[in-house]
Amino acid sequence: MSELLIAAVMLVLLIGAIEAGYRVGVRASASLNDQARSQVGTISAGILGLLALLLGFTFGMSLSRFELRKELATKESNAIATTYLRSRLLPEQERKEVVSLLRNYIDARLEFFRAGIDQGKLSEIRDRTQRLQGELWSLVPIAVQKDQREITTGLFIESLNEVFDLESQRLAATENHVPQGILLLLFIVAVIAVLGVGYGCGLAKMRHLFSTTMLAILLMLVTVAIMDLDRPGRGLIKVGQNSLIRLQESLQKDGL
Repeated sequence: MSELLIAAVMLVLLIGAIEAGYRVGVRASASLNDQARSQVGTISAGILGLLALLLGFTFGMSLSRFELRKELATKESNAIATTYLRSRLLPEQERKEVVSLLRNYIDARLEFFRAGIDQGKLSEIRDRTQRLQGELWSLVPIAVQKDQREITTGLFIESLNEVFDLESQRLAATENHVPQGILLLLFIVAVIAVLGVGYGCGLAKMRHLFSTTMLAILLMLVTVAIMDLDRPGRGLIKVGQNSLIRLQESLQKDGL
């Protein structure tokens, strides 16, 4: 679902909850004394505190996942670069084939992260990536046969294994989201919190339109930011692929 649509629906519901709470508060104001109104304010403050706790907790969860994706992006680029450098230790024919396959592998990895949420395209690129991994690995026994120095081939195999492992880790990190139940709970508590704010305004028979609208807008913005951090395939906040792009340009300049 589009984040703009989610933001619009959430804002309308929050403002609607404030208005509903205000009208209920106006009707109940005549039957409540000052002590009861004070208790309502205390309860409303407690719900807002719980909402702040949930917002901080959920934002932390989404931010930690985002930081992990950034870290893995850099690690994958470094692993591919290391494999490229160690491929120079291989016999000439295998070295040229490895460099050519690594160029195609980087292209496939960048296409994967540019595909967004197109599941058909993502599946196609994933299959191509696995084929390239198979082709890269098929060169290992040939290189071992031609060059039986364990250190030389062992270093290349180690870095190639790391490239394959990081591809799986990045895929898992992309699919690792904040549980939808937590986001739903956050939304429910936000609606209840602004309902209580509106109810308190109704008891005082003062709308505070500007303040309550700002509260609804800020809650909407923070919630959408949490969702944006948690959705790597869409939205405004995305993990940059600059390290892979720089590596792609570097390998394209290689005359091998």
